Amino acid sequence: MREARTLGSWVLGLFLAVMLFWVALETLAPQPPARNHLFEVFRATSGIAYFEPLGRFAVGALEVLAGLLILAPFTRRAGAILGFIVMLFLAALVVQLVIQGISVPVDTIGEGGGVSTVETDPSGLLYLLLGLLAALIAVIVIHPGRARPGQ
Repeated sequence: MREARTLGSWVLGLFLAVMLFWVALETLAPQPPARNHLFEVFRATSGIAYFEPLGRFAVGALEVLAGLLILAPFTRRAGAILGFIVMLFLAALVVQLVIQGISVPVDTIGEGGGVSTVETDPSGLLYLLLGLLAALIAVIVIHPGRARPGQ
């Protein structure tokens, strides 16, 4: 049983580390000429000026830290807890956008490198966040932790 939990922890841990690094990359440094509009929408709808750029940098740095902690087996549970807190914070903000019916601009890069911005419903982002939250909870629950003598 311990071997299955260890294998599941590694598979989920690697998946989450990759996803957290990808989300952090899109948060901190989106591919030019595209931009990350999400935190600008948070700033505009809440009236809190700290969402962009300070909030974006803080969330991105915490995502990178959580991804690094998840990679190491002895800090995997702590990284999953940190990632859960960060994703829960983002999910709460996105739920507010969904409830208020606010569209989020998304940049798409087409053929020839042309960027077009379209308004979209943030529910796709909410589903991504909920999936990551479920995977983080699974890591917190199944990670076997330290081996005790006699196991």
